[in-house]
Amino acid sequence: MQAKINSFFKPCSSPTTQTETLDSHHSPLENLSDEEDFTKEPEIPIIYTRRAQNTYKENDGLLTEKDPKKFDSEQHLLIAKSKNVLNKKRKYVQFHLDLGQSDFLLHTCKTCGFKFAPGDEGDERAHKEIHKNYSHGIIFKGWRNERVISMQSLEGGRVILVLNDDPTAHINKVQDVIKMMEMELGDGWIFHKHCKVYLYISLQRVAGCLVAESINKAYRLVSNSDQKLDVTTTLKEVKKSTPTTLQFGSISFQREIVKKENKKESNDTLLGGIICEKDEVPAICGIRAIWVSPSNRRKHIATHLLNATRKSFCSDMILEQCQLAFSQPTNVGKLLASSYTNTKSFLVYTTHSY
Repeated sequence: MQAKINSFFKPCSSPTTQTETLDSHHSPLENLSDEEDFTKEPEIPIIYTRRAQNTYKENDGLLTEKDPKKFDSEQHLLIAKSKNVLNKKRKYVQFHLDLGQSDFLLHTCKTCGFKFAPGDEGDERAHKEIHKNYSHGIIFKGWRNERVISMQSLEGGRVILVLNDDPTAHINKVQDVIKMMEMELGDGWIFHKHCKVYLYISLQRVAGCLVAESINKAYRLVSNSDQKLDVTTTLKEVKKSTPTTLQFGSISFQREIVKKENKKESNDTLLGGIICEKDEVPAICGIRAIWVSPSNRRKHIATHLLNATRKSFCSDMILEQCQLAFSQPTNVGKLLASSYTNTKSFLVYTTHSY
């Protein structure tokens, strides 16, 4: 073994011996011919496979195709790794241009009278709820102890009487209904603690409300059926005062008067102020206010409320229709009172604040 080691490190005696030794170590080059040029770069074979096209991924500005299912799974993995929750639903914000509109900041609903800012989610949500309650009535799921006024003419509804000594939940519901009434009838005068409130319930909503109170005296309304204007006289006066010929220098224009057909006088309108007789009349029940939600009108709900009031206002008697007095009614109130009492000279009384 030592002899082999010594022979390995033994210096070569001649250049040929060194060459032979190098040749012995590089045996793979023995087969190469002397004519080959070793300065050339070796040829490297290029072996590749064609990939599937991907149209869902952008790489260096180029679009290639890829399986959409695989692409979605990769996107979910990226979202899970980054721990970011991406909301795929885009929210579009509506912008408004201020061009000098009178209701740019606050818009007033023509139906319920509620003022809200267009584009504000909170205001629009509040308006939607109030508008629905005003149009269809406030939601009413019922109470355990209800003072129901039994009536045979009611179909699919009921009338509930609420007094001042009822539970707090009943009074709070009445207060919510009164707020709806104040949008149309005005605030600050409709309700006080001595009133009796009648609620008409239909389809789990308060479709109508009547507020009644005890009174001592009333006045009879003067019928305005005789207070008619002489239409023919007024038309003649207008014709005399209005010239029928227009003159512009030498050119004259003749005005033609078109006769309109006379429409039948309607009994559904009561115009003019409230004029009462001087002599007072004894009265017991005063209808302070009555209101029906817009979508439930023309369904005789007001009539049902008035009938329930006549039946239950006094414990020992049923009032007649002509014994009900109304508080300074509006034009619509006049139509209701005259239709219910079958006279245009119904009773009117003055309300007092408590």
